[in-house]
Amino acid sequence: MLSHILPKAEISIRENLRWLYILRNLMLFAVTVAVFIAVNGLGINLPQNQLWLAIFAISILNLYTWLRLRTPEEVTEHEIFSQICMDVLALAYLLYLTGGASNPIIWVFLLPLIVTAIMLPQAYAWNMVIITSCVYTVLIAYNVPLPAVEPHMAHPAMTEMTPEMSLQMHLMNDRRYFNLHVFGMWFGFVFSAGLVAFFVVELSKTLKERERNLADARESALRDERVVSLGTLAASAAHDMGTPLGTIAILTHEMAEELSEHRYPDMHQKLVIVQQQIDRCKQALSVMSASAGEMRAESGKVMLVSEYIDEVLGQWRTHKAATRLKLFISPNVDMEARVIAERTVTHSIINILNNAAEASPVDAGIEFHVEWDEETLNLKIRDFGPGLPAEFIEFAGHQPVKSNKQGMGVGLFLTYTTIKRLGGKIQFSNLESGGACVEISLPLLAKESMHEPITYG
Repeated sequence: MLSHILPKAEISIRENLRWLYILRNLMLFAVTVAVFIAVNGLGINLPQNQLWLAIFAISILNLYTWLRLRTPEEVTEHEIFSQICMDVLALAYLLYLTGGASNPIIWVFLLPLIVTAIMLPQAYAWNMVIITSCVYTVLIAYNVPLPAVEPHMAHPAMTEMTPEMSLQMHLMNDRRYFNLHVFGMWFGFVFSAGLVAFFVVELSKTLKERERNLADARESALRDERVVSLGTLAASAAHDMGTPLGTIAILTHEMAEELSEHRYPDMHQKLVIVQQQIDRCKQALSVMSASAGEMRAESGKVMLVSEYIDEVLGQWRTHKAATRLKLFISPNVDMEARVIAERTVTHSIINILNNAAEASPVDAGIEFHVEWDEETLNLKIRDFGPGLPAEFIEFAGHQPVKSNKQGMGVGLFLTYTTIKRLGGKIQFSNLESGGACVEISLPLLAKESMHEPITYG
C-alpha cells in the first residue's frame, strides 16, 4: 500500500530503523507505566516476574538496535522486518500473561502492522497481517486470565450474607471489572487514533518534502541539460566562426593598407575600429576554446574576498571603462574570508554588471554594494534604468528570454545556472525609486577547509 507512495529510494532504510528504535522506546515506557499502574494503583494481581523479564528482553533488543545504528554497515529491509517480528512476539508474550484476547489493549497488534506498511514493501505488510492474525487467534484460546480488580474470593463477612446479597455483591464486582475493561478499550481507541494521526501527518510532511525535492531536482536537471546544449552550440559556433573571422581580419588589413590614413583619414579610422572589434571577437573565441579544455580545478583558485572583488572589477573595467561605478563595501567584513574564484562565476558577475551599465543612463552610472561574513558573500548591483518587465522577473534565469537588444537572454540564463550550481542565490527585483536590482549570494570557503584540495563533483 504505502510502499508505492513512499519509494524506498527516497527514504533511507537506516532512517526507518531509527524510527523503529524511537517507537520501541515509547512502547517500553508505555508498558512499564501500565504494569506499574495495574499492580500498584489498581491492585491487579499480575505475574510481575515474567512481565519484567519480557520488558527486559525488549530493552536488550532496543540496545542492540541503538548499537546497530552506530555502525556503518548497510541496513536491510529484511533486518527491519525481523526486528518488528521480535516486537510482535514480545507483545504476544506480554498479552499472554495479561488475559490474551480479553485484554483491552489487544489493539496494540495494529502498531507493528502500521509500521511495516509504512516502512517496508507490500509483501512484508501482508506477511505481517498473517503473523499478527495468527498470534491474535492463538491468544484467544491460550492465555493467563486477567484477574479482576476485586476478585471473587471468600470473605468472612460474605459467609453471613444471604444468597441474594452475595449475588448482588458479585454483580457489583463484575460491573466494576466491566467498567475497567471499557476504560481500557476507550484508552486504546484514543491512543491508536492519536498514533495514526501522527503517522499520517508525518507521512504528509514527507510526501510534500519529497515532491518539493523532486521538483527542484527536475528543474535543476532541465537547466543543466540546457546548459550542456548551449555549451555544445557555443563550442561549435566558436569553431565555425574562427575561419570567417580570420578571412574578415585579412581583408580588413588589406583594405587598411590600400586606404592610407593621409589620403582617406575617415575611412582608415573606421577600418581601425573594425580591426579592433575583430580582435576582440577573436580574443573572446580564444578564451571560450581555452575554457572548454581547461581543468575546472585550475579555474577554481582560492582567493581573499577583497582581492577577488578587485579582480572582478578590474576585468569589468576593460570593457566598460567609461561607466560610472559607485562602490559600497560594508565596514564590518571578515578580511580573512576566502572564496573559490571560479572563472564562470567571475564571468557571471561581469555579465550582470554589463547589463546594468547598458540599462543605466551614462550620467547616472550603477551602484555595486558588497558585504560578506564568515559564510556568505552578498553582492547587490543596482542600475537607474527603466527597470525589468514583470514577465521578465518571473522567468529571469529559469529559461532564455527575448530582450530588446536582439538577444535571447542566454547570458543571464547561464549566470543564473552557474550561481545556483555553486550553491548560491540570485534574485531580481525592481526598486520603487526606479531601476532594477540584482542580489547575489555566494557561499564562502569554510576556514577549516582552506588548506584542503578543491574538488568538484
